[in-house]
Amino acid sequence: MKTVHGPTDHVVVVGAGLSGLACALHLLGAGRKVTVLEQDAHPGGRAGRVRLGGFEVDTGPTVLTMPHLADEAFAAVGDRLDRHVELMPLHPAYRACFADSSSLEVHTDGEAMEAEVRRFAGPAEAAGYRELRNWLKRLYQAQMRRFIDANFDSPFQLLHPDLARLAVLGGFDRWDRRIGCFLSDPRLRRVFSFQALYAGVAPARALAAYAVIAYMDTVAGVWFPKGGMHALPRGMADAATAAGADFRWSAEVTGLEQSAGRVRAVRLADGERIPCDAVVLTCELPVAHRLLGRTPRRPVRLRHAPSAVVLHAGCDRTWPGLAHHTLSFGTAWERTFDELTRSGRLMSDPSLLITRPTAHDPALAPPGRHLHYVLAPCPNTSVGPSAAAWRDLGPRYRDRLAAELERRGLAGFADSIREELLVTPLDWTAQGHAAGSPFSVAHTFAQTGPFRPRNLVRGLENVVLAGCGTTPGVGVPTVLISGKLAAARVTGGMHRRPAGSRPAPHRRRGLATPAEERAHDPS
Repeated sequence: MKTVHGPTDHVVVVGAGLSGLACALHLLGAGRKVTVLEQDAHPGGRAGRVRLGGFEVDTGPTVLTMPHLADEAFAAVGDRLDRHVELMPLHPAYRACFADSSSLEVHTDGEAMEAEVRRFAGPAEAAGYRELRNWLKRLYQAQMRRFIDANFDSPFQLLHPDLARLAVLGGFDRWDRRIGCFLSDPRLRRVFSFQALYAGVAPARALAAYAVIAYMDTVAGVWFPKGGMHALPRGMADAATAAGADFRWSAEVTGLEQSAGRVRAVRLADGERIPCDAVVLTCELPVAHRLLGRTPRRPVRLRHAPSAVVLHAGCDRTWPGLAHHTLSFGTAWERTFDELTRSGRLMSDPSLLITRPTAHDPALAPPGRHLHYVLAPCPNTSVGPSAAAWRDLGPRYRDRLAAELERRGLAGFADSIREELLVTPLDWTAQGHAAGSPFSVAHTFAQTGPFRPRNLVRGLENVVLAGCGTTPGVGVPTVLISGKLAAARVTGGMHRRPAGSRPAPHRRRGLATPAEERAHDPS
């Protein structure tokens, strides 16, 4: 594995999002001095926090999977996740509601989900689910160590026995077609393929290998941190501070001093100069490229995932049909992905994610109030309406969403709203997200693994990238891995724990790794 050259005693990490915080913890565990520069007044990046009246609103991801990856970052400094964040497992992980008025509780426990599938679609589909679950586990085992939790220096690294295992599993088939080998009910097939949206590719076109995302939230488990998702980066920042990291809040980076193929110092907007031995940039790719003064050449320009409109609604009521996470599917499916990724039109029959964090933490809202998060995928600004068009389009689309939610059973939704925040591609663009998409670079085959933007910068021997735009990709688990991989580029791989630091204690059962969970999983 290639690493940065020269001294690496003092590392500056630009950005205190999840990837930057994970990177900082792994660097600290390897004995490096770490300074973290964050332009906001608090940690989190995408996983930020806004106070809306008396409501505490998570501005980014709402689904937490694979928490052992966060625990791994805490363990690097002899700490542990459960000392900082209280996690609640979600049972069910989702409730899926369909246009025919049927609904399915999506459990991550194998026996509970098999029983639910049997109730929902009969014994043949239940047997198919059992086979699908086993296939997803094998798919994860074939990919995690070699293709996800790995730094790539060359496409030739793909030539490994695990690649043959992946091929035998059907990983190079199409996602939707492979799910269809196990399940015939189209509603069930959606539950195990809607995750293709995170990859930015329609299930009918995405490689089946990407179904590993479905493993993460339908098999490995879904959790909710008390205090909301922002509790995770806040806890990570606290642990890094205790381990010696120097955090600079409201610190806008405006330049990198370069000479002789190295970055010598980082400059801030207030004129301060921070000397460094190495730099990890976790900001958005366009921002990183601007700071570097260069954009890597690619044979084909980067393609970005669809964007999203998010309505944060603080309401004076809620609805019994809503679980913590509710998937509300429209009738359309293939057409929906065509609208999002090709024609650039807003969904004519939307499929939505509705999250109700106050279901498990009422303290996120004033007494008697409820917080709802409605995510509606939409085309990014490269294929759909421009960022500027959303100034007028946004309020109209908000009204369409409210009306659609009421049509789907949330009677009185619009009138119940007491506080709200609407986020559209206009806002994502203002935050520096390319193509107005918070989901970054799509996971096409040509933008995955060694073909994704690399985390080493050609021509600069002490700069590393981290975050969802680089290896391994988009999502909470993968950006945590990204931070670890970036740290490994600096430290040379396995991290030594500083002398005198505490060894990581044994994990609680709820934070077991997938390997540990398999030893206890009766399925």
